Amino acid sequence: MAPREKKSFVLRIDAAAYEALERWAADEFRSVNGQLEWLLAKALREAGRDKKLREKRDDKK
Repeated sequence: MAPREKKSFVLRIDAAAYEALERWAADEFRSVNGQLEWLLAKALREAGRDKKLREKRDDKK
């Protein structure tokens, strides 16, 4: 299986929000970047917008 391509982009975030995210990431032994990726993936799955999840649901029909 080929690794998934990753895209880079600039994110502007409030300093207090970044500090809270940094603490949360440390609590779960992740980097801030890893925590953001995890949060985004979770939100996409919950919203039904994750392509892999959608393909799995379509296969069951």
